[in-house]
Amino acid sequence: MRMERLGQDKIRIFLTFDDLTERGIQKEDMWREIPKVHELFSEMMDQAYNELGFDASGPLAVEVFAMPAQGMVVIVTRGKQERDASSEDELDEEVYELEVTLEQSEAIIYRFRDIEDAIGAAKTLAGRLTEEGQLYRYQGQWILCFDPAGMDSSAYQALIAVLAEYGDATSVTPAVLEEYGQLVIPSQAVKVLADHFG
Repeated sequence: MRMERLGQDKIRIFLTFDDLTERGIQKEDMWREIPKVHELFSEMMDQAYNELGFDASGPLAVEVFAMPAQGMVVIVTRGKQERDASSEDELDEEVYELEVTLEQSEAIIYRFRDIEDAIGAAKTLAGRLTEEGQLYRYQGQWILCFDPAGMDSSAYQALIAVLAEYGDATSVTPAVLEEYGQLVIPSQAVKVLADHFG
């Protein structure tokens, strides 16, 4: 379980499938109101407080993004809280007011420390597996993003195998890339990289 602060009232938590399995939680359980998921959330909020000083009291908006190859990303945003003197006593109880939205992102997203690694992956993929993809620049790294719709499972596994050889799976979501990343190659990134640096 990794976490990072995105802002004063916002954190991102990355859960691997191993994190879920260790706690006896299936991916589908994240969409359900069950005690194990509540325990996991309490554990995440304790760790967020200890590691990041993130105080999870009051209303929280929780976004959960499931990513096929990487695990799950949970973004927690603390809402503004109006307090008056009479409600102070009730705040002692550990209560999370959750507003949960869930998104299933099928995107395959890998990051590369330098452009040479991204080019190496593109050359391996081009003409064999796919010419598609988008290339982003985000937080000093190069990121290739693929939509696996229409891929059969062997091509899907092969794509992930090649990307994993050159780069690392990342917990960044397509929405975060669109908002904060710089789109360098909007389409057919594999073909463009392989052709230009062939």
